[in-house]
Amino acid sequence: MDSTLTRPEQSPIVAATPAGWRPTAVILDLFGTLVPAPDDRERSHAARRIAAELHVPDHIADQVLGGSWQARHDGTLSTPTEIAAHLAEQCGAPAEYVPQVESVLRQLAPRRLRAEPSVLESLHTLRRAGIRLALLSDAAPDIAEAWHHSELSEQFDVALFSCREGAVKPTRHLYTRVAERLGSSADSVLYCGDGGGNELLGALRCGMRAVRVERRGGTDTLAFGDQGQPWPGVTLRSVETLPTWLGVTDSNRQEVR
Repeated sequence: MDSTLTRPEQSPIVAATPAGWRPTAVILDLFGTLVPAPDDRERSHAARRIAAELHVPDHIADQVLGGSWQARHDGTLSTPTEIAAHLAEQCGAPAEYVPQVESVLRQLAPRRLRAEPSVLESLHTLRRAGIRLALLSDAAPDIAEAWHHSELSEQFDVALFSCREGAVKPTRHLYTRVAERLGSSADSVLYCGDGGGNELLGALRCGMRAVRVERRGGTDTLAFGDQGQPWPGVTLRSVETLPTWLGVTDSNRQEVR
């Protein structure tokens, strides 16, 4: 049975449960769900690489990189070249260093998209059951460009990135657009993510069902965007548990229509 929780001045929150309902499609978050969310060490490493190319102190590059999150993810800076130029300008470095910074961004991006075999196998299981998969990620252009060369991309029917859609979660049109590209009605779609950026309530407000997974990489990882209120619905240990929770196994390959 579905559990419904109501908060003042908000629509009822329906926490999807597997009993008697199977999605035609699942939309998944990327960072913190399929791959680890970034942490201080990862960002510090990126900042050091950028600082070295710009010949500025590490802390300056780190501050500028962190401060550029919104512009990198909402499409204001729409290419790795634009990001590199912005970082150089904000760090007070000459434009001649832009190509080197762009090269660093392109080198680092593929590493952030490496998924564990258990994640890939879970996605395989969902697809073999006839469930279509979509990715919806708050991501910068360097990640969007690297996506198609990753093993993860092979498991998805649709992938949408905030930097190419001109908005970050929980903007409504991100959810409606991905549902349209899936060819699925909102009420037949399950959204799965760690909850960053208030993404789960964004899905619910569009008529989807949603389930939270514990943040991949741990609670000490960095979180960006609107974090909203604590999630009152179902939380799974990891995305690897999603097929079992939905009643999907390798021995049960029921086609979803």
